[in-house]
Amino acid sequence: MADLAIAAKPRRGLRFGFLLNLTLLGLLLLMWAVLSATTESFMTANNIVNLLRQASLWAIIAIGQTFVIITGGIDLSVGAVVGLSSTVVALLLKADVPIWAAVFLTLCLGPVIGGFHAFGILKLGLPPFIMTLATLTAFRGIGLLMTNGATISGFPPDFTGFSRLSLLGIPSLFWIVILVAIPSYVLLHHSRWGRYIYAVGSNAEAARLSGVHIARTIYLAYILSATLACLAGVLTASRIAIGVATTGEGWELQSIASSVIGGTSLFGAVGSITGPLLGSMLLTTINNGANLLNVNPFWQRIITGFLIIAIVFFDQLRRRKKR
Repeated sequence: MADLAIAAKPRRGLRFGFLLNLTLLGLLLLMWAVLSATTESFMTANNIVNLLRQASLWAIIAIGQTFVIITGGIDLSVGAVVGLSSTVVALLLKADVPIWAAVFLTLCLGPVIGGFHAFGILKLGLPPFIMTLATLTAFRGIGLLMTNGATISGFPPDFTGFSRLSLLGIPSLFWIVILVAIPSYVLLHHSRWGRYIYAVGSNAEAARLSGVHIARTIYLAYILSATLACLAGVLTASRIAIGVATTGEGWELQSIASSVIGGTSLFGAVGSITGPLLGSMLLTTINNGANLLNVNPFWQRIITGFLIIAIVFFDQLRRRKKR
C-alpha cells in the first residue's frame, strides 16, 4: 500500500520535465548553431572535446546534487569535496599507492562525508544549508592543511592519460557520465528507493506514515552526492594533472544551477537525471561560447543567474496552478 500511495509522486512533474528538457535541448542546439556561425573554432574537434570534458565534471556532481535537492535538501559542500578528494588521491599516488587502490580509497570518502552530512541533519537537527555550508569551509581547510597550501603533481602517466582517452570519438570523461547517469536514472525513476526520494521531498511526514524510512532515504541521497563529488575530484585531478585543495571552487553553485536549470525544484519532489545533464551542457556552452567570443566573463555569471531566476519563477507558477 505504501508503494502504491507514493508511486504517483514522481509522475506529477513528468510532463513539465519532458517539455522543459525539450526546450533546453532546443536552446542548446540553437546556441551551438549560433556559435558555429559566429566563431571559427567552436565546432573544431579540440573545442568540442574540451567542452564535453568540462561538462562531464559538472554533470557528475549535478546528478548527485539532484538526489539531495529532490529530498528537499541542498549540498553546498560538493565543490570542497571535489578539492579534498583531488588532494587525497594526489597524496596517495605520490605515496606510490597503486592507481586502483588510490582511486578506491578516495571514493570511500564519499559514504563517510555523505553519512556525516545526513547525521548532522537528522540527529543534530541542523538545516541542510547550514550543515553543508559548514563542511564546505571545513573540507576546504582540511585539504589546505594536508598539503600546506601546496600543489601536488607528478602523477603516473596512466592516471593522467585516462582523462585524455577517447572511445568512438567520445572523451573518456563523458563515458563516465554515461556510466553514472544510467544507474542513477534506474535508481531514481524505476526503483522503490527512487519513489522514496520523491516522497520525502513531497511531504516527509506523509511519507513516514506511508511506511517510508525517512532517515535511510536521506542518508542515501547525501551519500550519493558526496560519492559523485569524490569521483569528480578524482577525474579532475586526472584531467589537470595536479592535486590542489582549491580545485572545484564555486562548483557547488554550478551543480545547483545545472540541476535547477534542468528542472529540479528547489522545493523538492521534482527532478530528473536528464535535466542536470542538459543543464550542465547548457552552462558549459555558455562559458565556452563567451570565451570564444571574448565576452567579459562576468556576463557568464549574470546569464546563469537570470536563467536560474526564470526557471524557479516558472516552477513557482506551475506549483501555484496545482493548488
